[in-house]
Amino acid sequence: MTDMKLPPVTQIAVVSFALIVASGIWIVSHLPEHVPLGPSAILIAASALLVVTNVVLLLRVPDFEWGRFFAVAKWALLAYCVIAGMLEWVFIKDGTRGGELAVLTLSLVIFAVHVPLLMGYTVARYPETYD
Repeated sequence: MTDMKLPPVTQIAVVSFALIVASGIWIVSHLPEHVPLGPSAILIAASALLVVTNVVLLLRVPDFEWGRFFAVAKWALLAYCVIAGMLEWVFIKDGTRGGELAVLTLSLVIFAVHVPLLMGYTVARYPETYD
């Protein structure tokens, strides 16, 4: 598989993360006052679209090592769900409510999905076995 052309999963993920960070900066720059959520919602939607794009691109790769992918991604997903859950608890404990909490929660969901996807992809793209 290393000879075949693989989709730009890593590059797309970096753009997705940049959109998440920009959304977070937008929210934090307006706190503790009212936060206009339109720009953040647009950035989150674009980031989510990039996550879906990455999944679709991976599904179209012939002979992709899905076994290796899931062997890594499932444990990474578990770890990142715990991390995202702790961050969500901090947001709630800090008094974040309403739209701001919804946008931050969506950011955490994208984060918790995209990082394991990247980790699984990184391992599965090199299918050589070591006996």
